[in-house]
This record gives sequence, C-alpha cells and structure tokens, in this order.
Amino acid sequence: MQTVDRCIDSVCRMLNFAIAALLAVMVILVFGNVVARYGFNSGITISEELSRWMFIWMTFLGAVVALRERGHLGMDMLVSRLSRTGKTCCLALGQLLMLYIVGLIFKGSWEQAVINADVKAPVSGAPMAIVYASGVVFAVLSGLILLVDLYRTLTGRLRESDLIMIQESEDAGQLKQLLQEHGQASEGGKP
Repeated sequence: MQTVDRCIDSVCRMLNFAIAALLAVMVILVFGNVVARYGFNSGITISEELSRWMFIWMTFLGAVVALRERGHLGMDMLVSRLSRTGKTCCLALGQLLMLYIVGLIFKGSWEQAVINADVKAPVSGAPMAIVYASGVVFAVLSGLILLVDLYRTLTGRLRESDLIMIQESEDAGQLKQLLQEHGQASEGGKP
C-alpha cells in the first residue's frame, strides 16, 4: 500500500505543477491580451479560448488533488458523532456513491469527447474534445483514488480520525485541533 500511496502522491505533485503552469500561462495570456488591446489597439485572438480551456483543466485537476488531500468541505455534524462502525459504513457508502458519480462523469465526458473529436474550436481550430478530455482524466484519477480509499475502508486500515472524509469548515477543523492540543497540554500538567 505504501507503493500505491507514493505513486498517487507523485501524480498529485505532477498535477500541482501542471496547475501552476496552467495558471502562469493563463495570467500571461490574459495580461498580454489586455496590454495589447489597450496599449496597441490589437489583441491576442487565441487568448480567451485557451484561457477558458486552461481554467477548465485547472478546475478538474485541482479537484483530483483536493480529493487526495481530503480538502473538500462538507457536513460532518452527524458522522462525527457515530461509532467507529457507523463512521466506517458512512464512509464506504459515500465512497461508493462518489465512484458511481465519477463513473457517470467518465461516461458523459467520454461520449462528449468522441462526439466533439471532429468539431474544431472557432479560433484555434483544435478539436473540442480537448475540453471534454479533462472530465475523462478527472474521472480516471479520482476513481483510482476512491478505489484505494474504499479498499482501505473495507479492510479496516484506517484510523478513526481518517473515517471522517470531510469537515464542515477549515476554521472548525483548526479550532478542534487547537482544543485537542490545549486539552492534552493541560492534562499533561495535572498531577
């Protein structure tokens, strides 16, 4: 399992690099287009189309990284109060539902990519399937992460703190951590 974790972490590092590169190119294209329009009364025709495509890809790749880092927000009010068995059942059910949804995203994105393989973008002339391929990549990578997590859930390889996949807000999580640290520090000082 450690090899799988290292592989997934390596892929997520590459995705972070790709996201940063896409963002940098987007900034250059948009800024360059603004300067060209206002400074030279012309423009970079392709910048809007490419920036839009890069934004779509960044969103899908970022969602994969957030899934791996458990960075998505949600409601844990009920699940956090359940027993270990209840938390395990809810997590497994949630992962199965997410796998189903990822499967639907894969199916729809694949069908759209095939349909739009011959459709050319208005400015660049590139196939519109490039846009829909982002959904395919997202679905495949997210599906693999979810399958690994589901395997860990069903085999009991998760700590109890890992059984809650999301938290209500980042602030609530930080507050809870501070309270736990303070509670441990004050307990340690008691005779």
